[in-house]
Amino acid sequence: HVPQGPVCTNLGLKPGQRLTVKGKVAPNAKSFVMNLGKDASNLGLHFNPRFDAHGDVNTIVCNSKKIEEWGAEHRETVFPFQKGGAAEISFSVNQSDLTVHLPGHQFTFPNRLGLSVFDYFDTQGDFTLQSISWE
Repeated sequence: HVPQGPVCTNLGLKPGQRLTVKGKVAPNAKSFVMNLGKDASNLGLHFNPRFDAHGDVNTIVCNSKKIEEWGAEHRETVFPFQKGGAAEISFSVNQSDLTVHLPGHQFTFPNRLGLSVFDYFDTQGDFTLQSISWE
């Protein structure tokens, strides 16, 4: 069972805007998830840092989901998270992709669903959300 954190709907995040998430990673974290998209079934970005889960160690796995169907997984080997540590992650929305800003690193993930607005955000797993802001 994965603990479900807060869910935001009607976010209205549009290209040119940036969502910043701050929180704390659990001391015994295995993995956590942030989802950004249209709704729970249509995710433009499924962001899943894995400390040790599903055979991945210290790997960030990203994916998209369209009407409950997952796309191809994208893996990032840069892993700036610490168990029990603070985490700050920003997501910049663009027309063709999303840029994920991590401490000392950033990467892009294609906007596979072609979403012009991101209304939905949630967090799950071994992460406690402390603040969320967007501009």
